[in-house]
Amino acid sequence: MKYSNKFKIILLFCATSLSLIAQPLEKVSLKKECYETVALLSKSLLDLQIKEKTDPNFGALTCPECNVLHTRAAEAVFPFAVVYQQTGDKKYRDAAIYVTNWLIKQQFPEGQWKETPWEWTGTTADQLLMIVNAYPILKKSLSRDDQAQWMKSMKGAADYLVKYMSPDFASINYCPTSAAVLAATFQLIPDSAYMVKAKKLARWTVAKMDGAGFIQGEAARAHGVKYGVDLGYEMDMSLWGLGLYARISKDIFVEEMVKKSLQKNLFFIYPNGAIDASWGSRCYKWTTFGSKTADGPQILFSMFANEDLRYVTAAVKNLRYLRTMIKDGMIGNGPQFWTLFPSQLCNYPTFARAKNLSLAFMLGIQTETSMPLLPSEEIGWMKFYPTVNVALARSKNFMMTISGYGYKDLANTNNGQYNQHPTGGSVCNIWAMDHGFLQTSSQTKYIRGEPIHMPAVNDTVICLTPRIEFSDSGKFFTNLYEFEGRVTARSNADTVAIVTTVGEMKDERWYQGGVAYTLTHLLFDDAIEKTVILNFHDRQPVVKIIEPIVEEPGTTFEYVNAKKVIIRGSKQTYAVEILRGDFSIGRAEKASRFLFPFPSMKCEPLEIRVTAPADGYEQTITYRISVVK
Repeated sequence: MKYSNKFKIILLFCATSLSLIAQPLEKVSLKKECYETVALLSKSLLDLQIKEKTDPNFGALTCPECNVLHTRAAEAVFPFAVVYQQTGDKKYRDAAIYVTNWLIKQQFPEGQWKETPWEWTGTTADQLLMIVNAYPILKKSLSRDDQAQWMKSMKGAADYLVKYMSPDFASINYCPTSAAVLAATFQLIPDSAYMVKAKKLARWTVAKMDGAGFIQGEAARAHGVKYGVDLGYEMDMSLWGLGLYARISKDIFVEEMVKKSLQKNLFFIYPNGAIDASWGSRCYKWTTFGSKTADGPQILFSMFANEDLRYVTAAVKNLRYLRTMIKDGMIGNGPQFWTLFPSQLCNYPTFARAKNLSLAFMLGIQTETSMPLLPSEEIGWMKFYPTVNVALARSKNFMMTISGYGYKDLANTNNGQYNQHPTGGSVCNIWAMDHGFLQTSSQTKYIRGEPIHMPAVNDTVICLTPRIEFSDSGKFFTNLYEFEGRVTARSNADTVAIVTTVGEMKDERWYQGGVAYTLTHLLFDDAIEKTVILNFHDRQPVVKIIEPIVEEPGTTFEYVNAKKVIIRGSKQTYAVEILRGDFSIGRAEKASRFLFPFPSMKCEPLEIRVTAPADGYEQTITYRISVVK
């Protein structure tokens, strides 16, 4: 029997309501959850501090991987201060003072700090924010000379931001961070210029929101203006900066714009707590829990938790997911980091997340609350965001993201780091109930746009994004370089989501290769069906359909026959099976190289080879990933 979408929604609401009556919602203290992890991370950061007072860099934090004293690591001053305030343990008080005194020595006469090892000075906003928040806790423990030195340093940094910070100077996330810290600094140093500039920066940021609330400005410039959306930096940096500024300044307009954007972002939090920033312009730093060098969303969610308790759920689930990537108090770059890349441990994720969690602990919701369901935990919906060409959908057993995001950096900045995001109608992530990530994504080609943050892997890694590709005359073509694909998304009574992309396979410079495609994903409760129609209109190469499957711990793969592969996880079993087309499925070449530093995962690559027809020019293949019951 078929039911209308409206009737299905009513049934779902009733079923959910009955479920909630039968199973009381979990009670949680987000404040307590945040502090638990702050204490853990702060202990590991304390172990990295240079403690020999005769050392010229006494107080600085070392980095296990980079052989650099990151000036941004001094942001640990606030986590240290918070742990001291809660425990009375003076070693954290001393660590906070020592690292700040070291940082002040690195400050330039105009008030800025360089983000070592680069010349970039925009992170002055991040460092200042942590000192400003730590100062009230530490003031009584500082000598008069130190108090004067800290105040002078904070004023110098704030004056620098007033003078230089703008969208013309920095990626957009620095503007709301600067707005927040200037408003916070005003509370210590009441210079009216700080509030004037804070408002200007906040309004600049809001002006760069599109109709859906996505913030432009996280990639390269065109005629001096930054474009590019990155959900990770939006969640982990920009929105909480705007929110904190709005709270301090009582800017209702900005606060309402943050709420609007945040409602949309809530859908991008997967049931396991992962934040899907896989498709954005900064996908090269996506770790699944957020972005490597960004702070995190707990402060954002906690500030708005009284508006919607689902934000508590989002914050807690993301935090618990993050904890699965912590070892010995240090955070890796993704789910399988400690197995695949353990020697490439940088301290950035650890101090950045400690900073965010400390802010959430101090400034966020203080009471115990319930944890209502996230949108991703509800069944039977699909969302399409036309301003970024991205679709999200959730069925009983699966959640998926499909991207046709078309941002293009024509200047090829930093060797094209912004041009490798997943697109072309490919699925970026498939999450499976009682399993985890079944498919995921990465840069199309590994580019170390920020070498210190991105490990050297000798160009041996191969893209994890599911895709269509071919090589011809030494050139590589794929749907992942189709930045102008036409995407449509809809649902019907039988299918949760029907997402279709029409385009041409292109090379890295976006030149067509002579083969067009139509890629359709159908999402059902127990299966995801993919149909590829290839139009060999001017070339007849062998086209490969590559379907990498995440190798979750304990996962095995059985190539049953030319049409079927069985995937056995620790709790669930799945089948990948060709339903239409006289083609075979097998293991792709160079299978051991299907691993990527970001998001630190390894995949088993399935491959279907499609040849042009003997007569005509079109080939169609349909295959399905389904739950084996």
